[in-house]
Amino acid sequence: MVRSTASPADQVKSEARDMAEPLKLLRDQMVRYTPKDKRLVQIDRAEALMGELDGESTYPFDFVHFRITGVRPHDASGLSMKGSLWIQDLAQFVEELAERTPMEASGTDQKIWSVEELAERFGVSVRTINRWRSRGLVARRFSIDGRSRLGFLNSSVANFESRNAELIRRGSQFRNLDDQEREKIFEQVREALDHDPEQNMMQIARRIAMTMSRSTETVRTLIKDHDRDHPERALFPDLTGPMSEAAKTQIQALHARGVNVAALARQFRRSRQSIHRVLVEMRAVDLLKTPIDFIDNPEFAKPGVAAEFTAEMPEAESQTKRARAPKDLPPYLASLYEVPLLTKAQEQHLFRKMNFLKWQAGQLRAKVAADPGRARSSDLDTIERLQEEALVVKNQIIRANLRLVVSIAKRHVLGSVNFFELISDGNMSLMRAVEKFDYSRGNKFSTYASWAIVKNFARSIPEENSHRDRFVTGHEEMFEAAADNRTDEQELETAHKNLRQTVQGLLGQLDPRERLIIESRFGLGGNEECTLENLGRQLGITKERVRQIEARAQEKIRRIAALEKIELPS
Repeated sequence: MVRSTASPADQVKSEARDMAEPLKLLRDQMVRYTPKDKRLVQIDRAEALMGELDGESTYPFDFVHFRITGVRPHDASGLSMKGSLWIQDLAQFVEELAERTPMEASGTDQKIWSVEELAERFGVSVRTINRWRSRGLVARRFSIDGRSRLGFLNSSVANFESRNAELIRRGSQFRNLDDQEREKIFEQVREALDHDPEQNMMQIARRIAMTMSRSTETVRTLIKDHDRDHPERALFPDLTGPMSEAAKTQIQALHARGVNVAALARQFRRSRQSIHRVLVEMRAVDLLKTPIDFIDNPEFAKPGVAAEFTAEMPEAESQTKRARAPKDLPPYLASLYEVPLLTKAQEQHLFRKMNFLKWQAGQLRAKVAADPGRARSSDLDTIERLQEEALVVKNQIIRANLRLVVSIAKRHVLGSVNFFELISDGNMSLMRAVEKFDYSRGNKFSTYASWAIVKNFARSIPEENSHRDRFVTGHEEMFEAAADNRTDEQELETAHKNLRQTVQGLLGQLDPRERLIIESRFGLGGNEECTLENLGRQLGITKERVRQIEARAQEKIRRIAALEKIELPS
């Protein structure tokens, strides 16, 4: 009788290939409409048919259907396959149908083998038994004391044994190692490690398997079992137990620097598969550190909406004339008029698309967060792709609304407030508004964004003015805040003269605008000294930008002077 149920990993059905579609439909029909007693009979017929099929001959689905049900199908599918493929599909068909139709163990007079009993009988591993299920070893579900357990009827085992004698013989040969052979393998492992300690288990197992005419998996499993059972004498002590977080972090850092997986496997004495798993896990951990914020909507969970929600933005119903930028605008402001404004339908579509893409990423992210150690690289790729697509849509919305920021900033420009600083501050408010806007309420985004930008200006402008009044530190800021009341004109003139004499030889190495600003600020080359504000008007830029260029030019002069060993006046 069945003694124990197999582990979840052992109970999985073969994934070597998908079952033929007509057979899937037949299985579903039998589960829905066929009584249990009749279904058990048809399961027996399907299993008996497996023993009659020739692996190299071709059989149509009509024949298979008739042998299982006793009737011809109404709609002929036209599908024909080789017997070897039908055997695989019928094994899966029987298992899935039997899982939905558990047999009472007491209702049969045959012996029921458990996975462990069968592995012991054939002298193979439990993993091999489960692998043979895809080759026609039929497993069924049996109800024992009210619990469902996996087992094998003795007749099923006998049928498989008669058809696959050579397969069983080879499996038994690989499994049955005597003590002398085991010790020989262990000795070869020790010799290999003495010769090159950086070798990993898979490399050594592969070479030993070739010399001893054994499978690589058999040798590797033998080594792993030895290290697990005898940790004090482990051949690969680094492989016992889970890898530490410090080791995982080190592997990630080394891989980021360009160390390949093969080299990491040798260094940490792990298999390449283990290194790959660590890298995927650490990538998942990094990905989970950044939250995904979005506005949820019940529509996102409805089936079949992805194609509509992620489609391209609809065209405007009527072609509106693109607004022309006023003359003499700075290049940044003029470029804003090249992006057309969004219609209401376009705006709703883009906000829905952005949040839906983030929602999809969030669904996969939750799956990864449940167990980062089992994360799949393909899932992480999908999450990153969805986030990148959402960012593209977000930027599209932002670009279409930048003119709104400029319009509001114009109304808040006061004496000491820099216009372009206001625009920069307003752009940040616009970005936050895009993240927080709920399109499903039917409001216009411009209304919501205007309120957010104005509210931010009302807070930031007084703070900026207060900061400027209290912390005037730079030379230019002092010049802007009050009149120049310096009295030591002779000292200033001497300093400027010394600076002019030293700088004059270096001005030729500056670009034209930098040279003009330096000459105008210090009265060089016959130019009168000019304030930041006047220079800004002449060049069509802000006085803050003039100050930045002046600082950059002075730094360039200092670097050139240092290279040429010229001592600049203090």
